[in-house]
Amino acid sequence: MHLQKKDVILMAICTGLIVANIYYIQPLIVLISHTFNVPENIAGSTTYLTQAGYAAGLLILVPLGDMIERRKQIIATTLLAIIALIGVATAQSFVALQISCFFVGVGSIVPQLILPLAATLSDPNQRGKVVGTVMSGLLVGILLSRTLSGAVAEWMGWRSMFWIAAILCSFLAIFMQKRFPKNYVSFPGHYGQLMHSLIQLIKTQPVLREATAINMCCFAVFGSFWTTMVLHLSNAPFHYASHQIGLFGIAGAAGAITAPFVGKLGDKGSPRKTIKMGLSLFLISITVLYLGRDSLWFMILGTIFIDIAQQSVHVTNQTRVYALLPEARNRLNTVFMSMSFVGTTLGSAIGLYLWKLGAWHGVMIGSIIIIGIAWIIFMSTKSKKILISRTIS
Repeated sequence: MHLQKKDVILMAICTGLIVANIYYIQPLIVLISHTFNVPENIAGSTTYLTQAGYAAGLLILVPLGDMIERRKQIIATTLLAIIALIGVATAQSFVALQISCFFVGVGSIVPQLILPLAATLSDPNQRGKVVGTVMSGLLVGILLSRTLSGAVAEWMGWRSMFWIAAILCSFLAIFMQKRFPKNYVSFPGHYGQLMHSLIQLIKTQPVLREATAINMCCFAVFGSFWTTMVLHLSNAPFHYASHQIGLFGIAGAAGAITAPFVGKLGDKGSPRKTIKMGLSLFLISITVLYLGRDSLWFMILGTIFIDIAQQSVHVTNQTRVYALLPEARNRLNTVFMSMSFVGTTLGSAIGLYLWKLGAWHGVMIGSIIIIGIAWIIFMSTKSKKILISRTIS
């Protein structure tokens, strides 16, 4: 069966609402700092612990989508997210909050189960567009989650956001159980063999290695930006409150509408040009954010640019990876996305460290260096013909 347009839209909505769980915490760092009486850079650890949980869930749980019925896995994982969200909402100590945030990340990997399902059910000639559309939902969820979180925290307190998220995920679990199709298992072995095959995929798929390395760098810059931007905007000359900082998610969401167009470019056979465009835009956005650090309009413009850049690189690389081995899409996605979120986790942690050393100047200089590494990886394969292996053993 091939996906209809309404099916793709439904998947995009589900991915957006669930992935939002791991980003609600970001505009709330200052409020959490006050609640638990810890320094802001320590309170910021909740952001990268959530992302670390997401990376762990990608590595441990997503490969199972090739071995067990995916709809059952989606529902069970959503239930884990609901429990963890309630844990955040009720945490009475900072350590309990950190632990709950980690498991929010683990339970919010559902979009990375939906994306391979969408790729599997889509027409090969439309796969990039379909992945891009679902990714639009995911990116809108990521970016507007910050706006929603900041507004709810200002109105009802930061814990209320996680109660609301738990209720939303409960309704989604019921909805997905009724509407999502069942899928056939493509891996007949046991879990140990499944995990060992990840190593074989890395060894035999050069496109996977290149796409993952570039994505890891870009996610590091993306994570560093969104984590430290909260601190930058809450200090001089802005002194913004959480709901005002959250509004920057709207500016970032403007970049999400580019995903289907990026996917179309990939379908037309020009992925490397799209990646080059994205990496170039990363450099432009960092320059704008650095030079215009005291200007609201330059900060908004830089936010839009960095999200378009992220979309350009990520959607293109993800489409390339999904095209490699249809029977191993969940495992390919595991390698690709788990390492991408390792990049986000490291980027957030490095960003907080650089913030402590040199505030916004330090963060932007670090971002330039990381994108420079991505360029080196990209250029080192420019003149090489990357062959696609059809084996994973």
